[in-house]
Amino acid sequence: MEHEADVLLSDGSAVHLRPIRPGDAAAIVEFHSRMSDRTRYLRYFSPYPRIPERDLERFVNVDHHDREAFVIVSGPRIMAVGRYERLGPESPEAEVAFVVEDAHQGRGIGSVLLEHLADAAQRNGISRFVAEVLPQNHGMLRVFSDFGYQVRRKYADGVVHLSFPIAPTEKSREVQEDREQRTEARSIARLLHPRGIAVYGASASGQGIGAALLAHLRDGGYTGTVVPVHRRAERVAGLRAYRSAVDAGAAVDVALIAVPPEGVGSAVTDAAAAGAGSLVVVSAGFAEAGPAGALAQRALIDAAHAAGLRIVGPNCLGVANTDPSVRLNATLAPRLPAAGRVGFFSQSGALGVALLAEAERRGLGLSSFVSAGNRADVSGNDLLQYWQDDPGTDAVLLYLETFGNPRKFARIARRMSRVKPVVAVASATRPPGLAGDLPGPDTRAVTALFARSGVIRVDTVAELFDVGVLLAHQPLPGGRRVAVVGNSSALSGLAVAACRANGLIVAEGYPHHISPQAGAHDFADALADAAVDKRVDAMVAVFAPPLPGQLPDEDGDFAAALSSVALAGEKPTVAMFLAGRLPPTVPSYPSVEEAVRALGRVATYADWLRRPPGVLPVLPDVDPGAAGLDGPPSELLAAYGIRVEPSTSATSATEAVAAAGALGYPVALKAAGGSLRHRIDLGAVRLALADADDVRAAYAELAAAFGPHVLVQSMVAPGVACTVDVVEDPAFGPVVGFGLGGVASELLGDRAWRAAPLTDRAAAALVDEPRAAPLLHGYRGSQPVDRAALVDLLLRVGRLADEHPRIRALSLNPVLARPDGYAVLHASVETGEAGVRPDTGPRRLRSA
Repeated sequence: MEHEADVLLSDGSAVHLRPIRPGDAAAIVEFHSRMSDRTRYLRYFSPYPRIPERDLERFVNVDHHDREAFVIVSGPRIMAVGRYERLGPESPEAEVAFVVEDAHQGRGIGSVLLEHLADAAQRNGISRFVAEVLPQNHGMLRVFSDFGYQVRRKYADGVVHLSFPIAPTEKSREVQEDREQRTEARSIARLLHPRGIAVYGASASGQGIGAALLAHLRDGGYTGTVVPVHRRAERVAGLRAYRSAVDAGAAVDVALIAVPPEGVGSAVTDAAAAGAGSLVVVSAGFAEAGPAGALAQRALIDAAHAAGLRIVGPNCLGVANTDPSVRLNATLAPRLPAAGRVGFFSQSGALGVALLAEAERRGLGLSSFVSAGNRADVSGNDLLQYWQDDPGTDAVLLYLETFGNPRKFARIARRMSRVKPVVAVASATRPPGLAGDLPGPDTRAVTALFARSGVIRVDTVAELFDVGVLLAHQPLPGGRRVAVVGNSSALSGLAVAACRANGLIVAEGYPHHISPQAGAHDFADALADAAVDKRVDAMVAVFAPPLPGQLPDEDGDFAAALSSVALAGEKPTVAMFLAGRLPPTVPSYPSVEEAVRALGRVATYADWLRRPPGVLPVLPDVDPGAAGLDGPPSELLAAYGIRVEPSTSATSATEAVAAAGALGYPVALKAAGGSLRHRIDLGAVRLALADADDVRAAYAELAAAFGPHVLVQSMVAPGVACTVDVVEDPAFGPVVGFGLGGVASELLGDRAWRAAPLTDRAAAALVDEPRAAPLLHGYRGSQPVDRAALVDLLLRVGRLADEHPRIRALSLNPVLARPDGYAVLHASVETGEAGVRPDTGPRRLRSA
């Protein structure tokens, strides 16, 4: 159902929210019987010891329009009920109320109910909630006051009367997102800091995946309680085994499951009975195995969430936490990298062992690691929420194969990247036909979109580690000026070329060459000079023996010399060092190009971090309610303050002349074909037609070359032709593109992209980013266009795209930018089923 959802409570546990049903009558009576006298009095303003049959009938039968009620359930048991009732036919106001069972009060259930009730009410034309609350009902009053709404209070007749609009505000969204972050972080904290782990599927013989998981858990020195669950064996791997996790009598927070798919359900039931909060399902045979497996995975999610459990997997490698107080290796990897301060999320279970081995080889210490496998529930978004405030994590690496909730990822990543760097390797491909015939972001543009969310996007796993070791061990650069220091002119030359290719600036006075015969002290002195040089923000050190395997005669440890300088200063240093191994704290790479590329990625992130975030400005003359998606594009755009120059279609010379007369001379005639109407270079446009004779002659030429269908439009002042596009991108949802018109720009893909909605800074950057942008700023003596007007246009388009999920594509082409503003000559809009916008509306867990 539309309003059915799994949600997280403030303690990180999962519950199910759904509309009330007539069949809930018995459960409602039982729920009512479990309430304390005080709770019943606070809700009903009277003792109300039992529910009369008439009231019960009304409670469980609602029309889901004027009257709505949601229940929060855990399994078959109702924990809370929330409802609204419209105050009169077509009234914009409704009374809202909810009640939570005593045992579950204080878990954030009231705020979840209020979010979902407000969303449902808005969809049904209700814009304001009212409520009556007893003064002593502090919990209920706090739910309303803490929500971010503008609540008006009035005390009368012993009751507090509340009234507030329910449309989302910047404050209410901030509150909602803050609650979301806390709840998701707490669910992951319980997963990664378990007091006890129940292991299902470990054989008594010591063979198989389950036995390997148990061995890794035990041999890794896990500090909590390990509970092997086995139907027959008394001992497994030297540990006492139990028929059920409940029998152990220990606190169990995580269930580690490696049984055949058909046995996973019973393991879930047993783990829930033992009080677990999370499942790590290593078992395969689910969605990755085909339609039947997908159905089994859906059943697994439903059963787990109904029991309040979160799921890692299925078909995953496991989870790990290197914290010395936990020492958790619940993975298929026999050993973990050393403890460190980098969090690592991998969607792939198959690559997980190799990724961990590579991290160990590179000397990259990890704080925690999660392999999500099929990503049925727990995803990279959840881990970002946790790592944001984790004091043991300073940077995050993500290996992503798909995006489950791209808009949420972009939002969380922007916030996360302001405090900790995020590096992601992810596909940049876009499904074919996603945006009709409109162009979309290419690989370079998707990389740029990531960068503008603060994410350092890399193309390969090797680059993921290249950047990761640099972030883990070196400070961020203060700028893009680089000192190249080396004893090989050839290698230094490669470094200079690599700096230019990666947007870095070789600092004045560099590269600095030292003699191939120079000793370690000379090398250290040259590096030290660069480290204190105010013209330098970062250093690239290249060193190779004069002959393979042979160092200069002078005594000295070149590795120690490089390390001492690199670790003493505040400027990041990367190295290509062919004279032995450097400590992990000084990132060393097999080639100069790899070293400089990693430094360039980090410098771009540091640039982003120094720029203050933009804001979503208030836009005048915007009326979303007047935006009809089924009418002409000009009406939709007019609702957002965007005027499209009127045009009239014609299929004969007579119609063209009549249209021109109605519009007023001079006019333009254009071939009506979508790819032709702006192609002056192909002769598909005739301008400045002064009278009927001009129109007839122009029509004859166009009809002969391109067909009888033409558009007639009033002439406007000339300007620089630009294009504005909107497409749905799989990694970012709606994105706005801007570029200059012309065949060359289209051929070269000279277009910039930003995710919608646009901040003021994002819109301004869009205008300035295309390589042809100098044409807008007075190139070769021309007058600069009104840049502020273009920025305003992009802001409006971005808001339009964000607020209307049915828009699959939009194009304004051409837009003539002039010193006095702009003119939109043509607009087209492609609509369809609402695009997936899972990061809008009330909080809910992603469906697999």
